[in-house]
Amino acid sequence: MKSYSIITIGMLTLAVASSAFAHGDIKCDVPKEEWKKQTDLQKKLTGEGWKVRQVKVDNGCYEVYGFDEKGKRVEVYFNPKTFEKAGEVK
Repeated sequence: MKSYSIITIGMLTLAVASSAFAHGDIKCDVPKEEWKKQTDLQKKLTGEGWKVRQVKVDNGCYEVYGFDEKGKRVEVYFNPKTFEKAGEVK
């Protein structure tokens, strides 16, 4: 029984660590004065059929949590100047 607990804890630790590294490579290097407003990104995505739950700043990008136009739950990074997709956490 104890060995199962150790294995489970190890697997959970690995899963959390790998998800933390999954988006570590995504960066947006845009000077803050060139950023568009978060609300403008939210309006753009909503107009495209997305359901935006939260927008925050991470690694110089806008990080969006919500559901895309197909209803798929997503965590997507956008360039704050161009609103181009910079990456996605799978």
